[in-house]
Amino acid sequence: MGAHPIPSYDMVIFDFDGTLADSAAWMIRAVNPMARRFGFKTVTDDEIDMLRGRATREVIRYLGISPWKLPMIAAHGKKLMAADSDSIPLFPETEGMLRALHDAGLRLAVVSSNSERTIRAVLGPDLSSLISQFACGASLFGKARKFRKVTAVVSRDRVICIGDETRDIEAARALGLASGAVTWGAAKRSILAEHHPTIVFESPSEIISHLVASRTPVGAD
Repeated sequence: MGAHPIPSYDMVIFDFDGTLADSAAWMIRAVNPMARRFGFKTVTDDEIDMLRGRATREVIRYLGISPWKLPMIAAHGKKLMAADSDSIPLFPETEGMLRALHDAGLRLAVVSSNSERTIRAVLGPDLSSLISQFACGASLFGKARKFRKVTAVVSRDRVICIGDETRDIEAARALGLASGAVTWGAAKRSILAEHHPTIVFESPSEIISHLVASRTPVGAD
């Protein structure tokens, strides 16, 4: 039997933190001060590594965060990150990946719980100009609503959502969208695989090769 054809995509929806931006160091510095402020469990470096092997909902339960506190914690975190945006780097291959996908004719969007202002500051004006749509400020488990908004102009079977957490996979599945899980962010590969994304990406170059190939018409030279 021949190889399965690569699905053809017109739009790529990216998560931001842990997918395009390497904000892990910032989050590790911020987690325990926020834990003391909002009354949830502080963590050691070993616990942080252990939590990378758990689904997002399990992490929240482990930390003892009450659901009603999540909006306050998220709002405070966004405020702190906005103040530190100049210290948050993109992953080294992010720029080349975004340019390659844009040049291949793919429509790019960013859906994130972070603020659009912070995301634009970290991306810079040139890369921000490659993004057709920003849908930011999503609640922790509210990405599906944002996905619905940005996919209004395209066929959903031609969209892939790429992120680094299990909640990204869940949100894409809720709308019948393809999902790509990246292994360089918050969650370990093993826990991402357990949630059955459409595809797992080990590097930005894999995203380029897979998605650009999806733009090549069948039978083209």
